[in-house]
Amino acid sequence: MMSKTIHGVHHAAADGYATAETADTYVRGRPDYPPEIGDWLRDQLGLRAGTTVVDLGAGTGKFTPRLISTGAKVVAVEPVAAMLGKLSAALPQVQTCAGTAESIPLPDASVDAVVCAQSFHWFSTHAALAEILRVLKPGGKLGMIWNLRDARVPWVARLDAIVNRVEGDTPRYYTGAWRCAFPFDGFGPLNEHQFNVGHTGSPEDVILNRVRSMSFIAALGADERDKIDSEVKALIAGEPLLAGNDVVTVPYETSAFYVKKLAR
Repeated sequence: MMSKTIHGVHHAAADGYATAETADTYVRGRPDYPPEIGDWLRDQLGLRAGTTVVDLGAGTGKFTPRLISTGAKVVAVEPVAAMLGKLSAALPQVQTCAGTAESIPLPDASVDAVVCAQSFHWFSTHAALAEILRVLKPGGKLGMIWNLRDARVPWVARLDAIVNRVEGDTPRYYTGAWRCAFPFDGFGPLNEHQFNVGHTGSPEDVILNRVRSMSFIAALGADERDKIDSEVKALIAGEPLLAGNDVVTVPYETSAFYVKKLAR
């Protein structure tokens, strides 16, 4: 049984993302999304002016500007106060609510879409899907988006090996466990689209801060975090594609899914 704190939030997220410092690291370390996501939001989810979308598990608002750019009204829902505060400061035009996937503080059938960017694996339960169904209008859609490092690249696979050994019971996209929530009565079939994107910047940001921003690593003790840091720095120094470069690119695959609320 996974231990949980903060009203049902997994302990890795509650502990790892609790501070403003970690929220800052998250902003610097996380990659953006491919430009094709804008078309996907419009064409597959139907987002446009006059619609309302919930950014569920919005974090610091890394994905929120993509939703704003569709013209839709955006409501950001996030349980971790430090992350929601970062979003509010950066995007004051967005309505923000403290809440979880199992308790969304919005009326029944009030939104056209719910989007979970890098978040659905945290709450891939039938209780969450029932709550998402509740707030969606008939015909509304649940979108789920993840960026995942492309481990077909050998040095990326070695980086993942350093990270994955300390993941513990943390839910993660790559395990596929989130798929067990589907099919779910009230939603249609799962639709999938794949994209690619590179995260370009300094090794400090796109590799080290990306690792530091992971919930279960941020929640480690200082000595353990330092050990991970040292191993990642050694990987960078020993990899010819990375060593001595002020700017590097980490390759990512972006997976986007949606399901539609069925009319009753």
